[in-house]
Amino acid sequence: MEKFFKLKENNTTISREIVAGVTTFFAMSYILFVNPAILSQTGMPVGGVFLATIIAAIIGTLVMGLFANVPYAQAAGMGLNAFFTYTVCFGLGFKWQEALAMVFLCGLVNILITVSKIRKLLISSIPSSLQNAIGGGIGVFVAYIGLKNAGLLSFTANPGTYAFLGKTPADATVVANSAAVPSLVNFNTPHVLLALLGIAITIVLLVLKVKGAVIFSIAATTLLGIPFGVTQIDKLSISNGVTQAFKELGITFGAAFGNPGLQSLFNDPSKLLKILMTIFAFSLSDTFDTIGTFIGTGRVSGIFSAEDEASMLKSSGFKTKLDRALFADAIATSIGAIFGTSNTTTYVESAAGIGAGGRTGLTSVVVSILFALSIFLAPVVGIVPAEATAPVLIMVGVMMLSALKEIDWKNLAEAIPAFFAAIFMGFAYSISYGIAFGFISYCLVKVTQGKAKEVHPILWLATALFALNFLILALL
Repeated sequence: MEKFFKLKENNTTISREIVAGVTTFFAMSYILFVNPAILSQTGMPVGGVFLATIIAAIIGTLVMGLFANVPYAQAAGMGLNAFFTYTVCFGLGFKWQEALAMVFLCGLVNILITVSKIRKLLISSIPSSLQNAIGGGIGVFVAYIGLKNAGLLSFTANPGTYAFLGKTPADATVVANSAAVPSLVNFNTPHVLLALLGIAITIVLLVLKVKGAVIFSIAATTLLGIPFGVTQIDKLSISNGVTQAFKELGITFGAAFGNPGLQSLFNDPSKLLKILMTIFAFSLSDTFDTIGTFIGTGRVSGIFSAEDEASMLKSSGFKTKLDRALFADAIATSIGAIFGTSNTTTYVESAAGIGAGGRTGLTSVVVSILFALSIFLAPVVGIVPAEATAPVLIMVGVMMLSALKEIDWKNLAEAIPAFFAAIFMGFAYSISYGIAFGFISYCLVKVTQGKAKEVHPILWLATALFALNFLILALL
């Protein structure tokens, strides 16, 4: 073990790596409950998503630990799962099987651009201010979803400013224009009161830096939901939970390749641009989530040296530790799609384990083992109410907003594109639209300044594709 993970060379010990692995697992274990809650809204079976989330995390994290020998863990990405559900399925109207197919293709794209220099060129084409704005904007988006799932918001639309998409108003989706005004609900229902308690519990545990704060808050809120009448304990089945989850895994496993799925994805030529743009948005978000995590934590801890970063930008293949880590992240997305979950990505919560002393892939191996053991939590995942997971989404959003502090807000040329990128993700309920407005406004600012030559050709191409997408949507 010493020889394989090079523990002494990395100034660490077996016990320290184990503690780091346990710390990372508890920091990110909320995904076991949150991911099924989000993806199941598309019609995907909760148990199948639960197991797919675990299996993808196990495989992706093991590759990270055994191939790259770095202390990072992987699982279904927050923000990316919201994009999968609320934008791709609900907004664009794709079936969840087709969305899985696009995630699989995104993984193949990420593998291709990782083993070549394309990923490096893509990274270098986007200014750091926009990279930080994308990370912070995803935080805005995730927090907003949490507030909605907690039931804290209501919306009022003026008469004549909305339409019903359905046979009757009772079963239809209401589409309102900008006359719709959000407001705070009255705190007089069990669901809202439970959500407020959950938010308070989560805040207290996080501020006190309790290890496993997120998972403890979910458990506590779920238990409090029993006397509130919100947690439906009649759904709890200890004997059949795991068995049922594996049956449901049979529904999600390989669904990306069927019909609906990859076989039907390209049947409608009019949707081709939407599909390509969606895959692009998946890939872009996944790429910068990962790069931000690696660079942000690797520099401070020494896991990735300055030489490693410089070599990564110049080389192709797997010549550096960072290249191998990027490859591990890339293949995890396609693996996750095969089993039935949205993009699997490297978790920023890995920083918790790194802070506890994790320096090698042994930390990742420990995380994988704990994910495997968590399969036996399948019986309880179905009873966790949205009011218990919503506070987690809000707090994850808070933590992701830290990326915005790296932006020079006094410089309008930097602040305007960052603002549009971050705010439109939340208010337009779409990560890709946030990226689009960020790119478009950035190009506009540079042209206005007479600095159009500073915009990378790849960024011009992406901006043109976004503009073309908006034009096509306007004409449909």
